[in-house]
Amino acid sequence: MAKSSTIILASALCFLSLLGFAYCESRFFVEGKVYCDTCRTQFVTRVSLPMKGATVKIECRDREGGSVTYSSQAETNESGAYSIPVDGEHEEEICEVVLAKSSDPECSEVSKDPFLKKSARVSLTKNNGIASPVRLANPLGFMKKKPISECSKVLRELGMSATEEEQ
Repeated sequence: MAKSSTIILASALCFLSLLGFAYCESRFFVEGKVYCDTCRTQFVTRVSLPMKGATVKIECRDREGGSVTYSSQAETNESGAYSIPVDGEHEEEICEVVLAKSSDPECSEVSKDPFLKKSARVSLTKNNGIASPVRLANPLGFMKKKPISECSKVLRELGMSATEEEQ
């Protein structure tokens, strides 16, 4: 008798936990870093600097009309990192992290090149095979107004030639 009661109790607990899991509200954490692009390369180099106090924003947009369906923002810490909590499933939307505001007036430019990504796209759904609620966004950088002197050396190390302006 005790054995069958234990089995029934265990089965009921399993069923209730599954039921609770199915109705659980989704919560994600979008994490990434913001840096100062000291060489204006639009990618992280060894002389890029983490940007404390920069503001980033996540925006989810409707795939059809492009209207904003969700928006939230965060500020970076001393290592240039941020974490934005996002509630709910956004499977049918396009969600991207964008640079909102620089904390350094000398490093505040965002590329106007239409072919370069100025945002980091993230998938905010449980239906994508990612078990963790954390979604990592690619690093985003503000560009320094004028490249620093070490940039020529850094670009040569990377097998790239510096432009006349940077030499």
